[in-house]
Amino acid sequence: MDLASATSPGLPAGPTVLVPVGSTEQHGPHLPLDTDTVIAVGVATGAAGALGERGRDVVVAPAIAYGSSGEHQDFAGTSSIGTGVLHDVVVELTRSMSTWAARIVFVNAHGGNLTALRGAVAQLVQEGREVAWVPCATEEVDLHAGRTETSLMLHLAPGKVRLDRAEAGNTGTLEELLPQMMAGGVKAVSANGVLGDPAGASAAEGAAVLASMVEDVVAFVARMP
Repeated sequence: MDLASATSPGLPAGPTVLVPVGSTEQHGPHLPLDTDTVIAVGVATGAAGALGERGRDVVVAPAIAYGSSGEHQDFAGTSSIGTGVLHDVVVELTRSMSTWAARIVFVNAHGGNLTALRGAVAQLVQEGREVAWVPCATEEVDLHAGRTETSLMLHLAPGKVRLDRAEAGNTGTLEELLPQMMAGGVKAVSANGVLGDPAGASAAEGAAVLASMVEDVVAFVARMP
């Protein structure tokens, strides 16, 4: 069920709410600024459908489309609210939703949001809230706007992908790049904002990656009381 399209009396009693968390930030010359948000929504929607087939009442909330993206601020279009504000949004949203939802799960597709989510969820658990967060992640993924994210977007929103503009960026590992990124952001290690190589990306690969992400979220939520 989609929360934004539902009516108040039409909501099931005590549902699980999945809140996609993304960002509005550069994703190289070929992917849109809302890439993380599109992925988070895709994973949450897929998980809700699978959980619904198991008899769970699951509602997908409108996405939090702004995150902590300061590392991308040197690129036009990046719109970041920072860790502190995102933390507060998660806390206040959970407190509000907890008045009618049994549990809230934040489905996150942007690594820069981790500090905010971890801190907010820890605080909320101390308050006695049924809340958690889960990443959209799989094994063997590149860092940013490379083959994995490009494949996901070719599957989820192909009309937004400019494949003719796709080009490789810095293909180093996170361990190799992190010191420079911490000091100077993504621009310090990649002039085009890409960390990886989109070559070989395909919608079929994106569908497989999405299915794996959905499976992980379904398993996580199914373990919750």
